[in-house]
Amino acid sequence: MHRWRAEIDALRAICLASGLTEEIKWSHPCYTLGGKNVAMIGAFNDFCTLAFFKGALLQDPAGLLEFQGENGGGSKTMKVTDVAQIHAAAPALAAYLQEAILLEAAGAKAPVRPVETFAVPEELTQKFADDPDYERAFQALTPGRRKAYLLLFGQAKQSATRAARIEKYAAHVMAGKGPHDDYAC
Repeated sequence: MHRWRAEIDALRAICLASGLTEEIKWSHPCYTLGGKNVAMIGAFNDFCTLAFFKGALLQDPAGLLEFQGENGGGSKTMKVTDVAQIHAAAPALAAYLQEAILLEAAGAKAPVRPVETFAVPEELTQKFADDPDYERAFQALTPGRRKAYLLLFGQAKQSATRAARIEKYAAHVMAGKGPHDDYAC
């Protein structure tokens, strides 16, 4: 984060002026309303970001926000590479923060991509056919855990890697755990 210190300070000033509470979550400044996440500042190698957890619900008339990726859910971010960019966008960002606060106060829910829309790797389909107990255990997982596994398995480029991941996490699936639960794999 040191590379982006001036940019992060400028984003923090805008966020703090919104009246949100600043907390540190995942080692980054996170802005909350009544304990609920509203926005977050992130730092990466090539840019820093101001992310809105329910960004998909924001109007974004200035066109500053983009989805974080095909699996990013309802969050949207503004990528930043210099302080001048932040200063130019400051009025819009302040308005976006106020809109995000109103959405959070109203209990609005960001759109969630249903687990049924994620691709099921053929290696997992084969595992289901070979082991019906595994399929039952997989289907009994929470939607978020099923999504996490589908992403983990499906991101592997080679069939052998997908099959190896499916086997590696079999005990976790059978125990009703997600791939990141207790990091025991």
